[in-house]
Amino acid sequence: MSTQFTPREIVSELDRYIIGQEKAKRAVAVAMRNRWRRQHVAGDLRDEITPKNIIMIGPTGVGKTEIARRLARLANAPFIKVEASKFTEVGYVGKDVESIIRELTDIAVKMLREEETRKITVRAAEAAEDRVLDLISIDRAEAMVVESGLTGEQTPKAVRARLRQLLRHGKLDQEEVELETPPQGPVIPAIEIMTPGGLEEMGQNIKEMMSQFMPQHRKPKKVKVPEALDVLTQEEAGKMIDMDAVKKLAVERTEQSGIVFLDEIDKIAGGDRQHGPDVSREGVQRDILPIVEGSSVMTKHGMVRTDHILFIAAGAFHMSKPSDLIPELQGRFPIRVELHPLTREHFFRILTEPQNSLSRQYTALMETERVGLAFATDGIDAICDMAVALNEQTENIGARRLHTVLERVLEEIAFEAPEKPGHHVVIDRHYVESRLADIVKDRDLSRYIL
Repeated sequence: MSTQFTPREIVSELDRYIIGQEKAKRAVAVAMRNRWRRQHVAGDLRDEITPKNIIMIGPTGVGKTEIARRLARLANAPFIKVEASKFTEVGYVGKDVESIIRELTDIAVKMLREEETRKITVRAAEAAEDRVLDLISIDRAEAMVVESGLTGEQTPKAVRARLRQLLRHGKLDQEEVELETPPQGPVIPAIEIMTPGGLEEMGQNIKEMMSQFMPQHRKPKKVKVPEALDVLTQEEAGKMIDMDAVKKLAVERTEQSGIVFLDEIDKIAGGDRQHGPDVSREGVQRDILPIVEGSSVMTKHGMVRTDHILFIAAGAFHMSKPSDLIPELQGRFPIRVELHPLTREHFFRILTEPQNSLSRQYTALMETERVGLAFATDGIDAICDMAVALNEQTENIGARRLHTVLERVLEEIAFEAPEKPGHHVVIDRHYVESRLADIVKDRDLSRYIL
């Protein structure tokens, strides 16, 4: 893990996007820093140090998922969010828990491939330029150089150099070249691999393997030079990347810095009942246990050990409590953090402080239509008041309520924006209340999809 952020720096970075929840931020910051510390422990003791997995307890919309997602971006780590309730016990139809690790490894491979592509972009682009120039005949090349007004000796080498100059300055963008386009997929009859529940990845792997033995048909097609450059740059980059090395490094990154966010963990907690669905729920817990404890999972990129993958679980625990999980699983999540419901003050800060605040997002969206949008302080106050009232009188969905209220407030502006370039709108309390007047008058909030 390359990052060397201190816990204080990690919290500071999270503060830029997430309002409140200081305890949760400190917990994940320490967990992340411990991963870096482990990499610097010498000898066999390093393998004995396991991640301190975390359970975040709190209602919906208070920042649980966002904390985990931002943490993964900060660490440049493979990250996957899964809902525990989507999995079923082995033997039942549905996804098996090992698919979590397979999908996490796929994400790591994609990350590494993108990183390697960025490293060789210049070389790939130069190789693509050469191939495009090869597709232009000598006679046509000489004619284009003459038409452009460039003068000098007419040797093939000199003509090619001047043609490259034209290409890089966009003077050939309207020219067409004949390119053999890559196939969209192997031309084979439709094949459906029927697999038992939980073995979807095996079926996909079999289909991929069979496609390698089928003929790959490429057909010539006339395309403009910019499109040809894009296609050939991707092809050249693919040739330059050592996918075996990428996969090996991706497996290592998954094992050493992968993060799994298990949402809705409370939905598989047993509770007081001892019959019916609870039996299957406990089965899912027992299936999750091995990958959290540390086991080997076979993926199409190789065997992946899960001993040092960080697991962050989250749940509202309205109808159950963490102690309803099986003891073995509880023991694998030693750090428990409670996230608190958001207040009106939090709502105001969410709308104004973060770099990606909703007010900034909507302002940027309207700027694309050349419509100015300004949020007055009393307008934001009114939005917060309505969000709080809706959360109190209907289901409390936390900060997500701000999205629904804002959509309602800005619905008319968003619809009419293309027809009003140069228009400027101030979102003040009067504007907000006029847009929400029907809700204010009719207190039966269940009638409104907010």
